[in-house]
Amino acid sequence: MLSVAVVTLGCARNEVDSEELAGRLAADGFELVDDAEDADTVLVNTCGFVEAAKKDSVDALLQAADLRESAGGRAKAVVAVGCLAERYGAELAESLPETDAVLGFDDYPDIANRLRAIVAGETHHPHTPQDRRKLLPISPAERVSAPVAPRARLDRSPTAPLKLANGCDRRCTFCAIPMFRGSFVSRRPSEVLDEARWLAAEGVRELFLVSENSTSYGKDLGDLRLLETLLPELAGIDGVERVRVSYLQPAETRPGLIESIATTPGVVPYFDLSFQHASNPVLRRMRRFGDSDSFLSLLAQVRSLAPAAGVRSNVIVGFPGETEHDLEVLCDFLVAARMDVTGVFGYSDEDGTEAESFTDKLDADEIRARTEHVTSLVEELTAQRAAERIGEEVSVLVEDLSDGVVGRAEQQGPEVDGTTTLLGVTAELGDIVRAVVVDTDGIDLVAEVVR
Repeated sequence: MLSVAVVTLGCARNEVDSEELAGRLAADGFELVDDAEDADTVLVNTCGFVEAAKKDSVDALLQAADLRESAGGRAKAVVAVGCLAERYGAELAESLPETDAVLGFDDYPDIANRLRAIVAGETHHPHTPQDRRKLLPISPAERVSAPVAPRARLDRSPTAPLKLANGCDRRCTFCAIPMFRGSFVSRRPSEVLDEARWLAAEGVRELFLVSENSTSYGKDLGDLRLLETLLPELAGIDGVERVRVSYLQPAETRPGLIESIATTPGVVPYFDLSFQHASNPVLRRMRRFGDSDSFLSLLAQVRSLAPAAGVRSNVIVGFPGETEHDLEVLCDFLVAARMDVTGVFGYSDEDGTEAESFTDKLDADEIRARTEHVTSLVEELTAQRAAERIGEEVSVLVEDLSDGVVGRAEQQGPEVDGTTTLLGVTAELGDIVRAVVVDTDGIDLVAEVVR
């Protein structure tokens, strides 16, 4: 029996892909191990989103290759999968000879046989990347979701991502994801519910719904309001205490969806809104819609229904053509928005995107200076927003007992939105504890248990 370790980089969607790959491998006779040092094969699920993520993926592949060469390592093969592998294919294989094979998404259904062949010394010829949007019909109604792979959990966290859809139909000028992830395809509600029940039986208490654009869920199935119908069904599954929705497009976030997320029992009032900027001219060049006033109106709708709702977003600073006035509009918006978390990214060219061809680009030093300025402002604002929560009662899902009792409140998403440390309590992983916020540390909260 060959053993395999799956190393995952990137977003929660990649985590689901890794567990589906692990499920296929386990069903076909592979032994899953946690540590790459103990594996015959190391499968690195890469991220290809931005330069920093690409570098992390290459570093992980090189680290796994070093294990293979070391005296103590037993790995016979290091294999790249995931977005970086799909996006660059043969180019990645040529530039990274330390990797034994680079596999694309089309290799996933037969992943076990692919790995066995690679371990046996057969040469795998990596694919030539293509625009995956062209592999599906233009009409969403004619698209069909791929068969669902079995899934094997790779950790025992009480939180698990649950994929709503694959791909994206938007054409943002800075983003390459649709080219290597393909067009938007919703999973059928029955598939989502079946997997949610399986996760609940595995001890999962919070379902984290992920996709490239959750607001589009159901449009290719003929019902754009399908998510509003699905949310209460997911929240009603035995064992599930929380349902959290990620990645909402502001331009597509309709009043009915806001109401469902804000008021459905068991669904946390958490709004992951991808604003990207607040100046209308910049947003139009990004091929996105909205402006500061419309975004603030959207946040007002959210808070009218759920005053304590968690709000997070990402913004891109230094986009081609961004003026000092545009930057000022963005900063004024961030002050007014009072968001819990904001990720700040300096613009960089992405291969094959429309923005790569734009001519009015800012100097790299200017982009860096603007990014540092906005980051400093965001750190101040989010710390203030956390401090505003002192005195609030929160519901905390316990996720870590290694250094005290640490978890996440309802307004805190997994991994990127900070944590809540609980005082004066003994708890188990997966417990949900009521507490009152008494202190903060940046975006992190400190809370005392309600007796």
